[in-house]
Amino acid sequence: MSDTDRDPAAGAPTDRLSEVFDLVGPLYRRAQRKVEQDAPIEGLSVGVRAVLVMLREQGPMTVPQMGRAQALSRQFVQRMTNDAAGRGLVGFAPNPAHKRSSLIRLTPAGRAAVDAVVERERAMLRQVGGDLTEAEIEACLSVLARLLRLLDDIDMD
Repeated sequence: MSDTDRDPAAGAPTDRLSEVFDLVGPLYRRAQRKVEQDAPIEGLSVGVRAVLVMLREQGPMTVPQMGRAQALSRQFVQRMTNDAAGRGLVGFAPNPAHKRSSLIRLTPAGRAAVDAVVERERAMLRQVGGDLTEAEIEACLSVLARLLRLLDDIDMD
């Protein structure tokens, strides 16, 4: 008799969600390694890339806002922001909502670098093939978003 047979609460959906976690870790680490391998092209680390992509998608943000949005510590985001600023990829602007927390914004060089990275990544993703349906992709996004919300209360600092 399997564990699932003894405990109806441990049914197949729970087992399948566990499989999602088992795949997400290696997927993330391989994607991170791919970014690291391609980093010499734009000179971006995985962390700086994350900051630049977030600013590209969300517009100017503070370091704490970026940390919360990506579940990263403020200290890590600050280091990545400082690295990006040292390379001329981001700039600091006064934040009318907060005296001490500047808004971080992309510079033209930062936009060009992140655009190149994202386009290269999209070219790689086109290799997945056309056999995935929009419904499958939407279901995947829905499940991952739900799992992420489950862990919303985790303190990253």
